[in-house]
Amino acid sequence: MEIQRDLYLNRLIARKNNGLIKVITGVRRCGKSYLLNTIFYRHLLNAGIAPSHIIRFAFDSADDLLLIGENLISLQKEKRKVDPERFMEYIRTKTTDEGMYYLLLDEVQEMESFETVLNGYLRRDNMDIFVTGSNAKFLSSDIITEFEGRGDEVHLNPLSFSEFMTVWKGDRYTGLSQYMLYGGIPLVVLRQDDRDRAAMLQRLFDEIYIKDIAKRHNVRKAEELEELLSVLSSSVGSLTNPEKLKNTFRSVKKSSITSGTIKRYIVFFEDSFLIESASRYDIKGKAYINTPVKYYFSDLGLRNARINFRQFEQNHTMENVIYNELRIRGYNVDVGVVPIAEKDKKGSVSRRQLEIDFVCNLGSNRIYIQSAYSILDGDKREQEIRSFRKVDDSFRKIIVTRDTVQPWYDENGILTVNVYDFLLDQSILA
Repeated sequence: MEIQRDLYLNRLIARKNNGLIKVITGVRRCGKSYLLNTIFYRHLLNAGIAPSHIIRFAFDSADDLLLIGENLISLQKEKRKVDPERFMEYIRTKTTDEGMYYLLLDEVQEMESFETVLNGYLRRDNMDIFVTGSNAKFLSSDIITEFEGRGDEVHLNPLSFSEFMTVWKGDRYTGLSQYMLYGGIPLVVLRQDDRDRAAMLQRLFDEIYIKDIAKRHNVRKAEELEELLSVLSSSVGSLTNPEKLKNTFRSVKKSSITSGTIKRYIVFFEDSFLIESASRYDIKGKAYINTPVKYYFSDLGLRNARINFRQFEQNHTMENVIYNELRIRGYNVDVGVVPIAEKDKKGSVSRRQLEIDFVCNLGSNRIYIQSAYSILDGDKREQEIRSFRKVDDSFRKIIVTRDTVQPWYDENGILTVNVYDFLLDQSILA
C-alpha cells in the first residue's frame, strides 16, 4: 500500500529548474528516499521526461556503488567516503546531450566533498539536482548553508492526519485516536497491528535515533541523553527551560548534569527534527520572551514510545497534533502571552499573564488558536476565550475542540471547530 505525499510532491514540482539544489530534510524514517526515488521519479516519467535523463543514485546502495567502481564493504572497512572523481566520471558518461537532466541523489553525504561537487553542477544549465541525506548536516536546519546560498529546502514531516486517513480503514474518530497514539512514521503506520507498531517505534529509538545522535555528537553519557528525552516526552506542551530541567534531574534522577549540557542536548534533538520549540510571544508588547519555552514532538508515536506508552494525556497530545498540523501548513508558531492588570474588590491591582496556545503567522496573515480538548459548559468556554478578548486586534481567533460540534461563530467573532474538521479541512484556516 502506497501513501501519497502530494503536498511535498507539489513542493518539489514547484521547484523544478529553479537553479538551486533541492534538499529534502526531515526526521529519519519519515519517507525522504521514497518521496524522491519513487513518487517524484514517477512524476518525472509521467511528465514525459525520458528515463535516460533521470539519473538516480543512492550512495548507500551496493549495486549503485559498483556502477562507479566502488565497493560498499570496502568503504565501510576503510572508513572512507565515495571518491567524487569516480562519481563525476559516471555522470559525464550519462549526460551525453544538451537536454535537461534530473539528478536524484540519495544519502549524498556519503560522497567526499559533496557540497563542492553539487555546487559545481549548478554551473550547467541542463542539470536539475534533488538530494536527500541523513548525517548531521542533513538532519539540521543548517544544511542550506553548506550549499553557499544555492540550496532550497523541502522539509518532509511524518504523515499529517489527512495523509494518515488515506490508508486508515476506520472512521476519523478511531483514526485520530490511533494517530495520536502511534503517530505518522510511514513504516509504522503500514504495520498490521498495534503490538507490531509499538515494537517498531521502540526499535527505531533503540537502533536509530539515540545511537545516531550520540555517535554524531560524540555524546559520552548516552543514558543522560535518553533520560532528558524521556523528561521532555513527559512534559510535552509544558513550559520549561534548561535550568528547570536541571533541577528535575537533581531531585528525581540524582544527576549532576548541568543546564549547559541540557541546552546542548536539546539542540541535538532539534537538529535531528525529533522536537521543535515554541517561544513565548508577548502579544501586546510585541516582543519575544526568551524563556521558558514549550517543546513539541514531530511525531507523537516516537514521543509515546519514549515513555513506553505510559502517559497519554489527550489534551496535551491533541495540542501537539494541532501544533504539527500548523507547521505542516507552513505557519510559524509561537505561544501567546497576554499581560493583564486586574483590580480586586479592595481596589488592589494584580498583574498576571493569560496564555493563547498558538500564535500562528504566515506572511502578513495571523491566527490565534486555543486547543480545548472539551468545552463542557459556559464557564469552561469563558476560560478559553478570555485571553482572546484581551487581544485588541482583528486577526482570526479559533478554538479547536474534540467535541463533535459543527463550526460556529459566537458574538465576538470567535470560531469554534472540532479537531477532525480542523485537521481534514484545509479551508478552515483560509
